Amino acid sequence: MIPGLSHRRRFRDLSEQEILALAISSEEDDARIYRSYAERLRADFPGSAEVFDGMAAEEDEHRQRLIDLHVARFGAVIPLIRREHVAGFYARRPVWLVENLGIERIRAEATAMEQDAERFYHNAAARCTDAATRKLLGDLAAAEAGHQQSADELESRHLDPDARASEEATANRQFILTWVQPGLAGLMDGSVSTLAPIFATAFATQDTWTTFLVGLAASVGAGISMGFTEAASDDGELSGRGSPVKRGFASGMMTTIGGLGHALPYLITDFWTATVIAIIVVFIELWAIAWIQNKFMETPFFRAAFQVVLGGALVFAAGVLIGSG
Repeated sequence: MIPGLSHRRRFRDLSEQEILALAISSEEDDARIYRSYAERLRADFPGSAEVFDGMAAEEDEHRQRLIDLHVARFGAVIPLIRREHVAGFYARRPVWLVENLGIERIRAEATAMEQDAERFYHNAAARCTDAATRKLLGDLAAAEAGHQQSADELESRHLDPDARASEEATANRQFILTWVQPGLAGLMDGSVSTLAPIFATAFATQDTWTTFLVGLAASVGAGISMGFTEAASDDGELSGRGSPVKRGFASGMMTTIGGLGHALPYLITDFWTATVIAIIVVFIELWAIAWIQNKFMETPFFRAAFQVVLGGALVFAAGVLIGSG
């Protein structure tokens, strides 16, 4: 037996009463998830929070219809059976795994939830012989399929163009604060701060393997340092910059990538070939930084390019001079 699965029932072995009980518990869970989404979004996306509140209310109405049918057919005592008790039944992602997701990802999760529920009701209706039960389950399958239309109606009611524009601006700002800003800081640090040690080692030793090892150590070390510094410096609660884990990951990874870009060419054994390629990579990195600043931080491109290229050139020159001396 597979550990953790031996106690699960097969869907085809469930009685009609158990199918109704499973549908009731599933509707209850979905309503709670939608309310959790609404609470998660209420501060920054009040319009979308109202949409999820409305979807939760619809799930409550579905659950009550199922309970009424169960009482009429089997009495008031509803068996305890949930998704995790049925082998192969669709699962829901724990709320704490999606609480830091962006608004569009949360909407996609909700769409997937409705599609899963629609399939369940179609399969459940096929397993039942009672006419009233089959009709209700078929109606709920159609309701789940129509939830996208309901969601659109709720959005049109609660999300006017101004509200949607405001939410999109908030989501974009959150993306920049959580991913772009720490990633850009990491890329700048990795690309610029590692220039001096890498090129100093290169011109001092003219040994490509030694230079690569120094570059690798500098890049990985800087990435770890930047990642932990970013994560530990701000938990995001007051600043609104988002998850410290995400920001630390973005900063650490981009720092490492920025340093490795001009360290990897020194895997080439010919010193001057490796050095020329590394210099070309450095200029590509610096222009990429300027482009990101222009696109996401709204810094004029030529000003960003001048600042980054000038700073990089000074660090590069320092490394070459120190290594040559």
